[in-house]
Amino acid sequence: MNIKKLTVVSTILLSSLALSAQTISSTIIDKKTNEPIPYATIQLSEHKGIITNEEGKFSIALDEQLKQIDSIYISSMGYQKIGIALNTITDSIIYIEPKAIELSGVFISNKNLSIDEIIDNVKESVNQNYSKDLSHKKLFYRQSDFSDLNRMNIKFKKSTIKEFNKKFIDSVISIIPRKSAYYTEALCDLYGNFDKQKLNIIKGAELYDKSNDGSMEALSEKLEDILKKNVKPNSYLKIKSGWILGTKVQMDSIFDANEEAAEVKSEVEKPNKNQENYFLNYRKSSLKDLLSSMFFQEDSKLNFIDKSGRYKFELIDYTTIDDSSVYIINFEPKRGADFKGTIYVNTQDFAIMRVDYENVKNLKNFGLLGISFHDTMYKGKTIFTKGADGKYSVRYIEKTRGNVFGIDRPLKIIEKNKFVKGRRKQNELSLGLDIGAGEISKYEVVIFDSQPITEGEYQSSKENKSIKPQYLSKYDPEFWKGHNIIEPNTAIKQFTAIEGES
Repeated sequence: MNIKKLTVVSTILLSSLALSAQTISSTIIDKKTNEPIPYATIQLSEHKGIITNEEGKFSIALDEQLKQIDSIYISSMGYQKIGIALNTITDSIIYIEPKAIELSGVFISNKNLSIDEIIDNVKESVNQNYSKDLSHKKLFYRQSDFSDLNRMNIKFKKSTIKEFNKKFIDSVISIIPRKSAYYTEALCDLYGNFDKQKLNIIKGAELYDKSNDGSMEALSEKLEDILKKNVKPNSYLKIKSGWILGTKVQMDSIFDANEEAAEVKSEVEKPNKNQENYFLNYRKSSLKDLLSSMFFQEDSKLNFIDKSGRYKFELIDYTTIDDSSVYIINFEPKRGADFKGTIYVNTQDFAIMRVDYENVKNLKNFGLLGISFHDTMYKGKTIFTKGADGKYSVRYIEKTRGNVFGIDRPLKIIEKNKFVKGRRKQNELSLGLDIGAGEISKYEVVIFDSQPITEGEYQSSKENKSIKPQYLSKYDPEFWKGHNIIEPNTAIKQFTAIEGES
């Protein structure tokens, strides 16, 4: 079967694409369906490019180097690659038409291969198809975190500390936010490969409602103040929950700001945005996790190629990506595998140029004595681009992780002191907990530019360890002016903190 010569000519309707402030902004639209085209590539040069967001939108900041180019090239899976002269662009919408592909006329040199032979060729070609060399990548990172406290019932049972009464417990419940959204963005230089990285953050922002954090910080301070006033210096707290053994917590270790206690605290606590270098370290850790989860990486959860015997593959159709013909292959689990999805395989070199995936079952389930945890969501897509050396590198990563947590059990906090005459038990707080919450984190990474570097260049690269993000209480279109990023979606653009600017 051969790919029929294109009968499509893309039509560009131009009405308000802004060149003002040296920025081009537009939306790519399917001419036939009038639907936006997400994840389309806008190629600026051999090594530079951007990608449309999930709503088909993009912006290009024309720096001095980009002002020298004559044209941009737009391509998307199943559409003709077109070139547009920059000096002719004056519209806010670009309409393109799909390629017409007749399967009976498609010429594919490997047309007689079975689906098993295609997958075997993919597996055998992995090492030669994907570049693991050192590089310098210019990228934009966005993380969107959403939390939903869907159940919060605390039954007050007993308290010998007068401040810890039912009224106080009810006030605690009322102050805890039920839903929250937290967005992080960073423009970065990433040096390295899949195994080692250095990250230099050029600019970053955090978009969230500070009133939520303020409420929790005020609550924490209030709880600490009550404990300090009512717990004796040599006391310890024993925390008991149902049949779980009690845990001792020394009060002087909690409240005394000595060096040893600070070191222990830093080891056992989760990172938070007040810690030194948190913004850099968390972004670096997240990028490392995203890169290590590529389907061809060792021990990746996405094992549909490495453990292909656990999956069923089906050749669905053919399409084109850029100028390459690709197989469209669906996969689904057999024998208890975790994922289903679609891969787009180059018919000539058997490289997977794009993969869309999602889990078909919870990846982890834990439940014991009223405590439950379920790893519910692991889905995303990865798009690769072919370089001048014939090898593929990552162009775009989208990944969404989600989990739900629950606790339904009694809780007792008992103060004991062995230095006090008489009964060791000094105070007690007894509650019944019934709490349920869910969290979703979405990661987006677009790589605009990738250049090979030497080991010496990697070693000499620097990280900006003093970088701190700028807090934004609402979306500010001016913040990234002059920089190429992946366009924010409508939810981000409409986000406004309840309390406004802080």
